Amino acid sequence: MPDAIDHACGVETQFQQMALARQLAGAKRTQQRESAQECGECGDPIPEKRRQKVPGCQYCTQCQSERE
Repeated sequence: MPDAIDHACGVETQFQQMALARQLAGAKRTQQRESAQECGECGDPIPEKRRQKVPGCQYCTQCQSERE
């Protein structure tokens, strides 16, 4: 018969799986979105190299760093 600790471990595992699924779904949505040509914050052009390496990017590296 499972005790409280076993139950808590099971619940924690479920939460971790749900969190991972949400994180993966968000990553897929970001990758499917087209990268912006210009930064959504400062308006500077986003280099092609960044747009290729970070699919779906909306900000230049400097503005993205400040947002994080």
